[in-house]
Amino acid sequence: MRGFPHLDTVRAAITALHRRLTQEGLYAYASSVAPADVAFADGDDLHLGAQRVAHALVRQLRLPDARVIVGFREMQHAASVEPAAGPEYFVELNDRFRTHRRDIGAALAHEITHVLLHRLDLAFPGTRDNEILTDTVTTYLGAGWLLLDAFRQDALSSQKLGYLTPEEFGYVLAKRSLAFDEDPSPWFTSPQGYRAYTEGRARALLDRRQPPLTAAGWAGRHRYAKDRRHAREQPGTPVAPGAPYAFEPGDGSAPVRVVFPCPTCCQRIRVPVRGRMRVRCGLCRTVLECDT
Repeated sequence: MRGFPHLDTVRAAITALHRRLTQEGLYAYASSVAPADVAFADGDDLHLGAQRVAHALVRQLRLPDARVIVGFREMQHAASVEPAAGPEYFVELNDRFRTHRRDIGAALAHEITHVLLHRLDLAFPGTRDNEILTDTVTTYLGAGWLLLDAFRQDALSSQKLGYLTPEEFGYVLAKRSLAFDEDPSPWFTSPQGYRAYTEGRARALLDRRQPPLTAAGWAGRHRYAKDRRHAREQPGTPVAPGAPYAFEPGDGSAPVRVVFPCPTCCQRIRVPVRGRMRVRCGLCRTVLECDT
């Protein structure tokens, strides 16, 4: 699967993470795990190397009292962990990682994030959405670039780890990059992973150019003005499908309100339709220039 089929759930996961950690807490993750800390050479001892990488990811995810023990066995999935265990956590990796050691860090990053989410008491209902939450949090907290770099294709084989599409991994990684002013481009060893990152970044940048933000292009502003006029003349009229905003009728003397997502944390923002204004997101504190 390619493209952005899970984007609504990804955005909900970003919002949930901001609510759980707060903007101040997220700055503890402003630097991603360094490539050198999770590098795994073919000559490294399998178990000692896996423990070293796991320890680096525990540090990255701020789990100081978590001891991760890594084992290998035949299994259907790439890896598994029992997050309710503790204080030691046992991660089992698919036997194929015995010979595909460069991707051990990617598999461990996802599983150790399950441990973090359990400790944060943060979960989505349903296996699918909870796994999307895990991939999103792994990436937003600085360890998920490994999962995107594990995406590789050639004439004979194809590999992708995680539940997000490569482009969705790129989208979350770009959201993180924009939030913390960090450029992950030099870390990619996979050309396919890098291309997916550029596609995801383009989508993330588009979030910053949607009306009522003043950075919106002419076409978006024209459509917004048309929808705004209908909202004033015919209260309750829905906007066209796919529009990133909605209008709510005013109450008595109150003006019509526009609801739109924050381009940083994806929380819905609700403000009166009053022309140009500066809006501060109540969750991530991002200041937005708007023309409502």
